[in-house]
Amino acid sequence: MLFNSYAYILVFLPISLIIYFYLNKIKNSLVSNYFLVAASFFFYSYWDPKYLLLMLISVIFNYSIGTLLSKMNSKKAAKTALFTGIAINLVALGYYKYADFFIKSTNAVAGTNFDLQHIVLPLAISFFTFQQIAYLVDSYRGLTKEYDFLNYCLFVSFFPQLIAGPIVHHKEMMPQFEQTENKKFIYENFHKGLFIFSMGLFKKTVIADTFALWANFGYNNDISLTFFNAWATSLAYTFQLYFDFSGYSDMAVGAAKMFNIDLPVNFNSPYKAVNIQDFWKRWHMTLSRWLKDYLYIPLGGSKGSSKRTSFNLITTFLLGGLWHGASWTFVAWGLLHGIGSVIHRFWHKTGIKMSRTMGIFITFMFVHVAWVFFRADSFKKAFYLIKGLFGFNGISVHESLQYSYPFLSTLGIQLTGGTEYYGSFWETSFILAVAGWIVFRKKNSQEIAEHFESTYLYIVLTSILLALGIFATGSVNEFLYFNF
Repeated sequence: MLFNSYAYILVFLPISLIIYFYLNKIKNSLVSNYFLVAASFFFYSYWDPKYLLLMLISVIFNYSIGTLLSKMNSKKAAKTALFTGIAINLVALGYYKYADFFIKSTNAVAGTNFDLQHIVLPLAISFFTFQQIAYLVDSYRGLTKEYDFLNYCLFVSFFPQLIAGPIVHHKEMMPQFEQTENKKFIYENFHKGLFIFSMGLFKKTVIADTFALWANFGYNNDISLTFFNAWATSLAYTFQLYFDFSGYSDMAVGAAKMFNIDLPVNFNSPYKAVNIQDFWKRWHMTLSRWLKDYLYIPLGGSKGSSKRTSFNLITTFLLGGLWHGASWTFVAWGLLHGIGSVIHRFWHKTGIKMSRTMGIFITFMFVHVAWVFFRADSFKKAFYLIKGLFGFNGISVHESLQYSYPFLSTLGIQLTGGTEYYGSFWETSFILAVAGWIVFRKKNSQEIAEHFESTYLYIVLTSILLALGIFATGSVNEFLYFNF
């Protein structure tokens, strides 16, 4: 069930809220928690019921290992249990997500002809696996409390964050489900949550899905990606991914807020980042936190030599890229960000300063080009589009410009083609410029929500955003991060 579906917006979410707070009102807080877990499991199984069993096994297994770890006195036995728990989680994730990737890569390198298994990736397996690995590690470190199984189920399965994050931490989530105050229906929280949810829905269905049509056309069709077409295609995806993930994050935060639960911030105007390190403090912030705490620091972090730190950075980003998808293009994307982080580290050591504007521009252009590998389904397509960005596939503009700028033909610029599959040259440029203005200059949803007041003005604004978002629902149904 998708956040931008009619079933979720008009049926599942309102019914879940009504029943949950009604049960709390009649002093059945334990039953209300059972209901919320059941609703979350139903939400997950709505996609494909057979994978609910996999999630249930994962939850029971990790809760049992975590409880065992918290009670163990032997360090050696605890370490063995931890490694066993992590290994089983990674084997399950590896089988479902990377088995076909491994077979395909082996066939390509060794010339073998093993049959692909065509395994369907279970929804959200990357997210709930990482979330529970963190719980196991913290249990081993003695950082977890004695949580009951029901609370643990809520921590893992709470539907606003289940499908695509944020990757929540037990200490920031589980205590919230125990607080008596959170059991009451609070109108201000409901309205604020609905307002944030409506902003996210508008971003997704009105803005992101519009750019998705452009990006999909450019990436999926065998067209001539000349200079302007390549930029229109790549920028369309860059903005689609931004508003899609930003929209999803808002909808997750908003839905949780209606239940009086505060999810961690996961998205904070990443294209305003002044360097690549700053970008990863703003983009998918909970994933960055997880990679830092449970991969980069255990590898040694920045405590060793420059070479060792560079190795740790590149390894972390390589694995982060592979986490996003079973494809060498994702690995290349991760490698680019790892190399970019190493370069930034060396640059920082030189003490050379650059202006904030220049830092934002360079960072955005780097991230924008790297997204090409994130989106392209092959290196051939990725390099072809990048060639287009630098004009190596030729330069063409819409023939309507011939009459206004006849000198263009003397410069070797073709006066045919252009960006007509998006609309006119000026229309395309205007829409991309508006998106850039919003991304670089305007406040994000988090900043807007900080000034929220439950007034008639916000009631009207919420209603307009929600209505427009619902009206636009249907053109592109899937959130991009649901694929990872």
